[in-house]
Amino acid sequence: MSKHTAIGIDLAKRVFQVCLVDTRHRAVRVNKVLKRSELLDFMRRQAPCRVYLEACGGAHYWGRQFSAIGFEVSLIAPQFVRPFRKGHKTDANDALAIVEAGLRPGMRFVARKGIEQQDLQGLHRVRERLIKQRTQLINQTHGLLQEYGLVSGRGQRALKQTLWRVLEDAQNELTPMMRALLAEQMTELAQLNARIAELDQRVRQQAATVVPCRELQAIGGVGPVVAGLLYCALGDGKAFANGRQAAAYVGLTPRQYSSGGKVSLVGIGRTAHGQLKAALIRGAHAVIKTLGHKDDARSRWLRALVARAGVNKAAVALANKTVRTAWAMMRHGECYRLEYPHTPAMTA
Repeated sequence: MSKHTAIGIDLAKRVFQVCLVDTRHRAVRVNKVLKRSELLDFMRRQAPCRVYLEACGGAHYWGRQFSAIGFEVSLIAPQFVRPFRKGHKTDANDALAIVEAGLRPGMRFVARKGIEQQDLQGLHRVRERLIKQRTQLINQTHGLLQEYGLVSGRGQRALKQTLWRVLEDAQNELTPMMRALLAEQMTELAQLNARIAELDQRVRQQAATVVPCRELQAIGGVGPVVAGLLYCALGDGKAFANGRQAAAYVGLTPRQYSSGGKVSLVGIGRTAHGQLKAALIRGAHAVIKTLGHKDDARSRWLRALVARAGVNKAAVALANKTVRTAWAMMRHGECYRLEYPHTPAMTA
């Protein structure tokens, strides 16, 4: 492994900008364009060294390809590369910026995904898209009905009941063309529901088959969907030094704005993994709702937190704790234990 060479690659679909830097003499040795068919041949001719890629489309695939031929591959989030680009935005400047960002002390890298993780991630992304399309369809149908003075209650069930009732009512202003269009909307909604139900079943099957997902479901508030999303995001946990880094990666730690020794913490915001963050918080609300009079340490802590900070903040705190617990399980290969045994302190 060459310690004095680093390669940054600006990925694309058909052409790739490859920047090879001599870190000892701080000189750019190569910064050229390669076609897709030429990239692997070029890399095989190089001595194994550090390779930095921007975490974009195809990055995990190329990371696996380069690792297989002996390179040490790291993926960098695009927002961490941008400050290092000098001059205009060109492929050559981008590739050099990727190298400079990768060599920066304390740079945080994106965990590389295996094929199993990418399969599961693809399943969740298709499911999420269909759920958004269903929501769009329901909202559009609400809007169409309102234009004719017809108002439905909230939710899919209320909309269906209202729609079939107004379609049978001959006294309203709906024309034959509009009645046919609304009936087609309901047919499309039924198709989306059937497709989402099918994907839900596949998510449950995957969560029962993949070992980390199956073990993660032992944590309160973690079901098949959350377990799959956690596994896709954290992998084996080795990309994070501790649980707080994992929680920050998901977006469940407060944003900080500090100056002159004065520390200001604000809300968690809507950045990072929105889908996973929302699913974790929904799961945390379900745990709080069913808290009852449970007497384990986790329940006592959560009950006190709800009384002190309120339900919403307690749900975010519990989601944060869930990510840290999941990271510890996957990093150390341990199963979940509700009551963790404490080792007695040694006496002199």
